[in-house]
Amino acid sequence: MPEKLTPAMFLDACAVDEAVFALRPDYRALLLVVDGLAPTGSGQGEDVVDGFVARAEAHAGALLADSPVDELPGIASWRDAYRAFGAKPQRTRNSLEALTRRAANGLPRVNALTDVYNAVSVLHQIPLGGEDFHRYDGPARLIRATGAEPFDTVANGEDLIENPEPGEVVWCDNAGVTCRRWNWRQGRRTALTDMTQAALFIVDALAPVTDEELRAAGDALVGALTSLGETVHVSSRLVSA
Repeated sequence: MPEKLTPAMFLDACAVDEAVFALRPDYRALLLVVDGLAPTGSGQGEDVVDGFVARAEAHAGALLADSPVDELPGIASWRDAYRAFGAKPQRTRNSLEALTRRAANGLPRVNALTDVYNAVSVLHQIPLGGEDFHRYDGPARLIRATGAEPFDTVANGEDLIENPEPGEVVWCDNAGVTCRRWNWRQGRRTALTDMTQAALFIVDALAPVTDEELRAAGDALVGALTSLGETVHVSSRLVSA
């Protein structure tokens, strides 16, 4: 991270722009910096990850047996939020909807950290993202984009720098966009890997999710992550209007 910040300094400097709260005053973000991770470890950690993934897949199957995916309360709320800044939710699905749709037939397996937060997202029906803390350049900010911000991604197997749409809600740092359309697609620069030792997790909430449910999702994530390192330490901050 070019600008050296401790987890506490980093979290204190993170911000959600007033223009985002103007779209959804009910928005809250639980930010967690987790360090001391060793996700390449084996044994108990792998068992915990597999257990979370299996539970999430079963939970998604039960939810979809009773309701169409776009009518699940948490997903419907995020669809409304996407429409508010001009995105088409049927084309660019929020991360929770995308995972819930896939989970019934098997969640994607990426790496231990990603697999854990994907499973917690589905289990708690709340969007959740994770990124390598040490790859950040300055604090995380949720803004409405100008359209000039760079976003490092891949398209058709080729490296690509693209830009968000003007007014799009994006997470960014000093170097550019880290996640487009609030929680739709994360960039490569800050992506979690098997070598990540400190991670930033962003847990997103809109009504009808309560603060208690938001914190419960964060607690579940932290509980799972303690198996992926012997000296895991967590710093957190809840950002709201």
